[in-house]
Order: sequence, then structure tokens, then C-alpha cells
Amino acid sequence: MFDMFSNAFSIVLKEIRRNLTRAFLTVLGIIIGVSSVITMVTLGDGTTEAVKSQISSLGSNLLMVQPGAGFGPRSRSAGVPNFTESDVDALLAQVPGIAAAAPVSDTTTSAIYRDNARKGRVTGTKPEWFQINNWTLAEGRLFTEEDLTKGSAVCLIGQTVIDDLFGDEDPIGKKIRVGKASLEVIGTLEEKGQVGMGDQDDTLVVPLTTLRRRLLGQTSAHDIGMISISAEEETDSDWIIENIETLLRERRNLQDNQENDFSVMDTRQIAETLSASTQIMTTLLATVSGVSLLVGGIGIMNIMLVSVTERTREIGIRLAIGATAREVLLQFLVEAITLSSVGGAIGILLAAGLCALLAPIIQVAFHFNTQINLIAFIFSAMVGVVFGFAPARRAASLDPIDALRHE
Repeated sequence: MFDMFSNAFSIVLKEIRRNLTRAFLTVLGIIIGVSSVITMVTLGDGTTEAVKSQISSLGSNLLMVQPGAGFGPRSRSAGVPNFTESDVDALLAQVPGIAAAAPVSDTTTSAIYRDNARKGRVTGTKPEWFQINNWTLAEGRLFTEEDLTKGSAVCLIGQTVIDDLFGDEDPIGKKIRVGKASLEVIGTLEEKGQVGMGDQDDTLVVPLTTLRRRLLGQTSAHDIGMISISAEEETDSDWIIENIETLLRERRNLQDNQENDFSVMDTRQIAETLSASTQIMTTLLATVSGVSLLVGGIGIMNIMLVSVTERTREIGIRLAIGATAREVLLQFLVEAITLSSVGGAIGILLAAGLCALLAPIIQVAFHFNTQINLIAFIFSAMVGVVFGFAPARRAASLDPIDALRHE
């Protein structure tokens, strides 16, 4: 049996070398199909990981509560009362599973340092906010409970603010004009990058009391526009959200027939939803790309049928001098499998090059997925078996006498 395969393979190699151009055109569909499928799946996996990484950068087990229905610019919050610090204290005291919670209030104003000016959001909060939202200190220090109590004129800034106001200058210890107040930069935050359409590094953070007294000139209790909550590990976020909603409905005097006038966003659920959506899209694109594998298989079958017609006399000679129909069948089947396997191997190499080129452009990680590459290669070989069988069967069924008469 081994001798039969060895002999068939040697004949196949000679035939491929004799018609290199035709062999390449034959496997072109396989090359395109395999490279497309692997590229789509690899970049899709990279995109999924990038989405998870971006969402996790927002914070560990983060829940965000804000007034109104929905989040973002389309949220319906007109006329809806804000939260108070007592709401935050109540959540910490009465909802099990909450590790930490921080009130957040913000305003949009200008920030000036020497000749450089910018306009952006200023966030007022408590020290727990940094841990909840997964912020790491780059230089300097975070503000403390003492700063919060005194309403100290201090702030921390993100990398985008540093670039706009200070350029290459060290901002620590410098004073910037924020609205009507002069604030000392006591710390800088590690770069986080983009999440969706937002720049996380466009951040200027001050103690909540500083925002109220020095920037807004007010001490209203109903000025908390968001509550950032960190859930304990291994805690069911759905259960925590249910308890949060129950408590806040009581505190906001909502009746049973009234809908919530606040929203709770769970970043873990968002990450899972986005990842699932990305995987579905990747699968869809890979399936569409996989159609070209079938097209490549049809191309192999057509070329092999032409090859059988061209080599009819050769097949007749082989059958006349003692070759069996099984050996002829095996020869053409091995030729189809060899062509499709070579196409699969070239497709894998092409996909690796495309992924290495495209991954930095779309800013995702490139991880060589051995499993998908192996599956794609095996599938390309199976295409050779399926679409090469009909031409091989036709060659093996030729009558030796009729084949020798063929011109």
C-alpha cells in the first residue's frame, strides 16, 4: 500500500512541475479561501480581546448608577433629580456585595496653564473612585480624606490633559487655572486609552468638596450625577443590581406603577454582550470567506476533469501495461489532495502575513491560533478529497482500448 502511495505521489509531483502555472491557478481559490477564513477569525479574536481589555480598563466589577433612562448623550434625564451622598452611604450600608462606592459630580470648564488652554470635563469625587475605576497613579499622589474635608485646591490629570497643557514639562507641583480656581497638580494618572468613542485620558479629577466650593460655588446635596460602585468578587451582579434598584426606588419614593428614574450599567454584562456580538460577526465573516474554499474546490474539480481529458491516452497506456483502476483512482485523488493541501499551506502563510500587517493598523493584538490554522488546513485537504473524487473516478473508469484510441 505504501509503495502504491509513493508511486502515485511521485507521478503527481512530476505532473505539477510540468504545469506549474496551471497548478497555481488551480489552487488559487483554496489559497484565497484559507487565508480569508484565518484572517477573519484571527483579527476577530483580537478585536474581541481588545473589547474586553477596554471594558476592563473602566474598572473591576464596575457598576455605574446615574439618574434618567439610559446612558450617554441620548439618556433621558431632563427633570430627573440627582442622587445625594446619603444615597451612596445607604447603598454601602444596606446592599450586600458592594465593596466600594463613590459619588461623582462633574462640570465642563476651561483649564489654563501659561499660554495653553483647553476646555473639558472636571470630575469631583472621593478617593475610593480611583480604585473603583481602576486608575493607577503615574506620578505624585492621590488626594486624601483630609483634602476632601478641607476642599483643598488640588487636582490629578490624565495624559491627554498633560499633553494639551504641559507638553514635555513635568506637571507635578504646577498650578493651573480651572474655571475660577487655581489648583495644584498633585498627581498624574497612567494612560488608559480609548473606550468606544471616549478618551479616558481626557481626565481632570478634584475632591468633591473642591468642585462644589471652588468651581461651582454651591453646596447642594442633590448634585451627584453618578455613583460608581465596585462589586465584590464572585458576586452575582444581577442580584446586586436588583437590590440597588429596590433601595433606590424606596429612597426616591417611586410607586409600584412607576418606572425607574435611574439606570444601572454593569460593565461585565457589556463586555460579555460586545464580545458575543464580535464573535457572531467574526463567525459570519469567516463563513462568507469559507465560500471561496468551495469555489476553490470547484476550480480543482474542473481543472482535474480537463487534466483527465488531456491525459486520456496516458491513462490508457498505464491501464494497458497492468495498472489497476484503483491505482489510477489513487493517482488523481492524491493529485487533488496535494494541490489543495499546498494551497492550504500557502493560504496559512499568507494569512499570517496579512494578520501581522493589519493587526497594528486596526490596533488589535495578533495571536497565532494553532487550532483555527490546523482546522483550515485539514478542511482544505478535505476539499481536495471531495472535489477530486469525481475526476479520479472518471479516470479510473476509462476503457483502456478507447483511451489508447483517444487523440
